[in-house]
Amino acid sequence: MVQVPSRIKDVWDAWNIRGMIILSLSIQTILIIFAPLRKRTPNRFLVLVMWLSYLLADWSANFAIGLIAKNQGKESKPEDPPQDQQLMALWAPFLLLHLGGPDTITAYSLEDNALWHRHFLGLSLQAISGAYVVIQSLPNTLWVIILLLFVAGTLKYLERTIALYLASSDKFRGSVLKLPDSDSDETHRQEKEEGLMHHSDIYTQGNATQQRPLKLEKPDRDLTHLDILQFAFWFFNNFKSLMVNNIFSYEQRDESREFFNKLKPEEALRILEMELGFIYEGLYTKVSVLHTWVGAVTRTIALGSLLSAFCIFHYRPKKSHEFHGADTVITYTLFLVGIALDLASLLMIVPSDWTFAVISRLNEDEVDSGSRIDPQINWFLGLKRLQWKKQECCEGKVHHKVLNTTFLLQRWAGSIKQFNFIAYSGKADIQRIHDTKSRTRRCVWNAILLIFIYIINILKKLYERIVIWNHKLHQFIRDVINQWSGKNPVGRYVILTVEFWFMIPHFFMFIGNYITEYIGINDLLDQIILIRAVHSEPLTKELWGFIFTQLQARLKLPDKERRKTKSRRKGWASGNRELEMADPEQLMRYIADVDYDRSLILWHIATELCYQEEASTKENCDDREFSKMLSDYMMYLLIMQPKLMSEVAGIGKIRFRDTLAEAERFFKRRHIENSRDVERACREIRSVKIEIHPREVKGNQSKSLLFEARALAKEVNKMKDREENMWRVVSQVWMELLFQAACNCDATARMEQLSKGGELINFVWLAVAHLGLGVQLSSSENETKLDVR
Repeated sequence: MVQVPSRIKDVWDAWNIRGMIILSLSIQTILIIFAPLRKRTPNRFLVLVMWLSYLLADWSANFAIGLIAKNQGKESKPEDPPQDQQLMALWAPFLLLHLGGPDTITAYSLEDNALWHRHFLGLSLQAISGAYVVIQSLPNTLWVIILLLFVAGTLKYLERTIALYLASSDKFRGSVLKLPDSDSDETHRQEKEEGLMHHSDIYTQGNATQQRPLKLEKPDRDLTHLDILQFAFWFFNNFKSLMVNNIFSYEQRDESREFFNKLKPEEALRILEMELGFIYEGLYTKVSVLHTWVGAVTRTIALGSLLSAFCIFHYRPKKSHEFHGADTVITYTLFLVGIALDLASLLMIVPSDWTFAVISRLNEDEVDSGSRIDPQINWFLGLKRLQWKKQECCEGKVHHKVLNTTFLLQRWAGSIKQFNFIAYSGKADIQRIHDTKSRTRRCVWNAILLIFIYIINILKKLYERIVIWNHKLHQFIRDVINQWSGKNPVGRYVILTVEFWFMIPHFFMFIGNYITEYIGINDLLDQIILIRAVHSEPLTKELWGFIFTQLQARLKLPDKERRKTKSRRKGWASGNRELEMADPEQLMRYIADVDYDRSLILWHIATELCYQEEASTKENCDDREFSKMLSDYMMYLLIMQPKLMSEVAGIGKIRFRDTLAEAERFFKRRHIENSRDVERACREIRSVKIEIHPREVKGNQSKSLLFEARALAKEVNKMKDREENMWRVVSQVWMELLFQAACNCDATARMEQLSKGGELINFVWLAVAHLGLGVQLSSSENETKLDVR
């Protein structure tokens, strides 16, 4: 009787091992398929799946190894196949192979790269655990297959550890520091004068070797797809210091500035897109390891060992008599799926941008025709080029080109997140500037959602009526009891009992609020509610052209004047001359000597008030649209990306909440709190007459900026009376705000955004850096330190 439960437990443990093996293999399949999508979309469901899979991958493999080790210590039962435990020992190296992870993802976040020491220690411990399992199974007739798999698993885990080490911030800093040089600057100048310095010297940095011309020059023609790739890879290898805020020379800065100043906006966008792609692959994948001789050797040995082990197992006779049938199937599944995943990784890596950049070389002049495979590479890269689609906007008055690259060919999300304060506070429906989805598709989607929206509205109205009925019933019962009880002391107890029952809902609400406040998730709940008001707009070719040309225009200002403009104002700076043409007494006080977050919220609300007041025309469409998109995007960054904006956010969250509370009270007084109409809400705000400036009325008690923004909108509208281009000035104000955010965004959060679909601010930051803007001169005469944090 005692043996039955023991036997059941043994069977349960055996099937647990099989289940964990299949789970580990399934997680590896999910990671290798979905990991490349991280840089293309910020989809929250994909983020959740990747996060869970990444965490469960190591746990499931470690747990399965523990179960196998426990199973090896048991005595075999007479009814078990003769070598069943030996076959399970074969699975341990497979789990070591899984711990090595797929090539498409080594780190989920930057913090994982910093923990490369832990992974190196984990490699040692897991290798010891696997060896312990094998030793327990000896004598084992499968020892040759186990040895081959053990070699493959160890090499794969080693690849992951090296990739994490190369992507750590310490390694990046070390890779950009030059070796100590005993020669003086005078010696270098003499060598240059004497012609001892060749036109192209071999420049090695990190894991890539690229021929580095003494002078990087843009060809006098449109850049080909291969040119774009080569220049992006060159900038990636020579400007890695941008990721860790390191220093670089005047020569590098001037070289980059001159090159980017000659580029067309679309050419610059394509170079920046590829360069950010290289940064992503270097930080989050094994690509930087696999394209070195070490990676090539380890991968060849690992794949060869896996194939050899499979062939030996497949041609082993009498497997059906030696092993359990289910275990044989699981072993075949591990082999075949493992080989398929390795081949799939190779198929993803071979046609990648990094591979093409390594096998091609940067042409030094027009005479150099490059290698023979360059035309084929250029054709293939052309398939992944930026694709633009004409889209009506401004009520059909103007057509703009929106980014519409096929999803699987995208290098980033290609969209701009939008958050509008007035639409959120007024619970208004989302208004899209560019609707890339077809009208038929949107109608079908709305028809599907209509029934759910209808049910939700019915439940919401029913809840509101229940609340009203409950309040009326409470009042009625209290009046009846008061009339009945009079001076009867029993009536007091009846009243207390009734009050107790009606206070139960309020009691549960109080408990819920106390719990959320105690565990500190109020901000998280607020963030979840805010996310519902965020939508995406595709990047337009015209908007990027406006941003890039505005950055190029800054180079026309002398360095001394730019630094003087930055230093003379407190908070955030505006170096645009055209802004100074506005009324200095009225408009500039919202720009000069104003905290960044305060100015951003003020201009955001004022921009929306002006946008809803003035209809679009063919003349003002571009600047009006640029102002609207940048305004909503910057508000999204301030409220929804606090880590990214931590350097300039200040007390933006407090100001936002106070302004939101005042807006909700105002809409409630005007009985439009549920109107879902942005235009009406803006009209009501504009109808408020302001005799005294709101800052003088409320003082420092409230951080609300609603009616101060109303005053700013009034001043902005006065520019039309002075025949000034109002929307041109507003769009340049937003360009200034975007520039300041790009120069001061948090470095870690900036790199993390690359694994969440990317952001427009990443492109602006990299463009600012390559144009040599936003820099501070160090005390040395030969070095420049980036202020692009």
